[in-house]
Amino acid sequence: MILDAAREMFVAEGYEAVTMRRIAEKIEYSPTAIYFHFKDKDALIHELCDTDFGKLAHEFGPIARIGDPIERLRRVGHVYADFGLRNPNHYRLMFMTPHPPYDVADSRLQQGNPEEDAYAFVKQIVVEAIAKGRLRRDLKDPELVSQTVWAAVHGVISLQIAKRNDGWIEWAPLKKRVDLMIDAVIRGIEKD
Repeated sequence: MILDAAREMFVAEGYEAVTMRRIAEKIEYSPTAIYFHFKDKDALIHELCDTDFGKLAHEFGPIARIGDPIERLRRVGHVYADFGLRNPNHYRLMFMTPHPPYDVADSRLQQGNPEEDAYAFVKQIVVEAIAKGRLRRDLKDPELVSQTVWAAVHGVISLQIAKRNDGWIEWAPLKKRVDLMIDAVIRGIEKD
């Protein structure tokens, strides 16, 4: 209850505006009860990040069995998009809500371990694709490629979450936008 209430409040009001006392009031706990679980607001946000980033990394697990790195990368895009759409508050907190830096020293997740770190999972696929000569010859930097692939899919999902009810644009069907973005990115980086 504490995590769900905090996530909802951080997303709706911003990290800075939310206090531990207000979280306690929302769930009808005493502030002392919350401090029993989390020493401060930073510890609470770190636990939320560990929980949510761990959940995303876990969803990538079955993709690891796909042999072709290009197909694996394509599938990661779809799973990432699906995660954001099924968990919009988690996604907003993870990627769209300013909060203190996520210090890896405070994390219970192991940075760089593809089983716990979604970015490391994507980067591992890109490294393999480069090593197997599956990407364009000029694409030798796995960080650049990984971050670009991530940013492209993130753009579609963050717009869907933030602007889906915006009457200004008549949005094309989401599945078509996701499919086109992933296809465009793959075609853009894949060796001819």
